[in-house]
Amino acid sequence: MDNASNGSSAAGDSNTLAGKVAVVTGGSRGIGLAIAQELVSQGARVIITARGQENLDAAVSTMPRGSALGIAGKAHDPEHRAQVLDTAAKEFGGLDILINNAGINPVYGKLEDLDLGAASKIFEVNVLAQLAWVQAALKHPDLKFRERKGSVVNLSSVAGETPPPGIGFYGVTKAAVSHLTRTLAVELGPDIRVNAVAPAVVKTDFAKALYEGKEEEVASAYPMARLGVPADIAQAVAFLVSDNASWITAQVLLVDGGLTAAGGTA
Repeated sequence: MDNASNGSSAAGDSNTLAGKVAVVTGGSRGIGLAIAQELVSQGARVIITARGQENLDAAVSTMPRGSALGIAGKAHDPEHRAQVLDTAAKEFGGLDILINNAGINPVYGKLEDLDLGAASKIFEVNVLAQLAWVQAALKHPDLKFRERKGSVVNLSSVAGETPPPGIGFYGVTKAAVSHLTRTLAVELGPDIRVNAVAPAVVKTDFAKALYEGKEEEVASAYPMARLGVPADIAQAVAFLVSDNASWITAQVLLVDGGLTAAGGTA
């Protein structure tokens, strides 16, 4: 699923991403924060976004001084996107990595009962905003995203692979993210690589309703016999944006502890 912090991994300090500049949407907690911390630990400078500046400031304080900035706003707001990308150009000199992590799921229940207004909002944030960030990065005259051979990682979900109970439309949007990822990769190669990660249940505030009070039962469906933590996703993302993955594009990497192979759903 998506997003609440578990801290950075112990894998960092390799400088694999030295000199790289990244933007991570939804980066104040959970998976987004873990990704930002991992990228910084490998040498990148990062701008994180989220709705609340206070939470962003707290997140930035967990990283070395000068390595991260936090800018509050809504991921689907064009003015916010422009502010973030202008800052990346002005403060860090360009953009190499775009992580589309922001996502919402405010509804629960069957599709037959889904409020279509809520569905429209979920699709706008989870799908259209990801496309909009890519478009804006490519069109920004000072980022040189294409010239710098940029890399995009979108956050999908195992919910987009198999129909999940109760969060069906969230799964629909994540299936769209996966297809968006593949299509962008085909259209933007060889200059830009585009991949996605598709987590199963990760222990965050965002996914708490899926495991709280029943974690052992939920984890029993996973071959790895545990739920994910944000660092599991962060390390996969860091690999995908590194030169170690230079021939990998158009892929949706399942980071799910083996759940889908075992026939499970989110």
